[in-house]
Parts: sequence; C-alpha cells; structure tokens
Amino acid sequence: MFVFGQGARLAARYDKAHLVPYGEYLPMRPLLSSIGLSRLAPGDVDFASGPGPRTVALPGWGKVGFQLCYEIIFSGEVVDRRNRPDFIFNPSNDAWFGSWGPPQHLAQARLRAAEEGIPVIRSTPTGISALVDAHGQVVKSLPWREAAFFDAALPLPAANPTFFARYGNVIPLLLGFALVIAGIALGRAGRYRRNT
Repeated sequence: MFVFGQGARLAARYDKAHLVPYGEYLPMRPLLSSIGLSRLAPGDVDFASGPGPRTVALPGWGKVGFQLCYEIIFSGEVVDRRNRPDFIFNPSNDAWFGSWGPPQHLAQARLRAAEEGIPVIRSTPTGISALVDAHGQVVKSLPWREAAFFDAALPLPAANPTFFARYGNVIPLLLGFALVIAGIALGRAGRYRRNT
C-alpha cells in the first residue's frame, strides 16, 4: 500500500506482513515441492512479507494503521504497540470468497476494533464495506455486491488502550494454561476418589 502526498510525492509505504498460505506463498515449499505438491500455490516464487504493523501520519486525518485484506484476522498483531494509530484502514477484495466470506471478514474486523479500541474503515469493491467504531459496532456499511458509497464521521479511538491492547494474546494463553491445570487437577481428584 502506498500513501501519496501533494505533488504525487510518496509519503509512506506498507507491505503486507501476514501472507495467505497457498495463495501468496506455499508453506514448507522445499518439502512440498520435493514430493510434487508445488502446484498447491500458483507460481514458483512466494511473495515476501513485510515487517509488520506500522503507523503512518496522514495530515488532516490523524495516524492510520494498515491491514491489507485478511491480515486483520490475526488477533493481537494489527497495530504498532509503540505508536498506536487513531484508526485502521482495511482494504480488501472479498470477491473470490463467495457469499460466506465477506460477513466473516467483517466480523473479524469488528473483533479487532473492539480488542484494540480503534475504529476500522473497511473498503472492498464487492462488499461488505463498513465503518466500525472503537467498540466493534458498525456505524455505516454497504451490503455485499452493492455499488454505492457512504459519508460518515470517523469515530474516535478509545481514550485509553483496552485491556487486550495492553496485554494481547497473553490473556487467552493464560486462560488456556489455567484450563489445562484445572483439567489435570480434576482428573487426579477423580482418580483419588475412585481409589479411596
């Protein structure tokens, strides 16, 4: 993604960090190619991924974070934590996902907005385009396969980073670890009761 300023001056560039497996790269290419499965992804060369989330200052708009297409599905990896944006721009082409893909993609964008406390602007050529506030609520949207536009004020980000924005995916990891410990403890308690 390129950001151009006055006089077509290149102001910033963002390269997609999370590539789509089997579409933009072939996982384990040397192994899969050696057993004749290189055709699982188009071409013989993989795309290279960018360095990760980046915030760019847009004069008159504030700070923007970019998430190209399905990058926005990666919880905890959508913003630069050291330089939080005022909003996230998520352009995507959902045309090849049929009727089931666009609603799921919008749902993921809403989750990221609520997790980070940052509004999301989704722009797609075939829908669903939407403006999502910092709580994950859709402010305005365009339905699937409808050519149109809407005009709306950009919602403000949350006053402070959310709990998730501060701790990220440590939270579900700790909860998962606690469930494993509880399962082991309950299993041992059940065996102890049977043996007594």
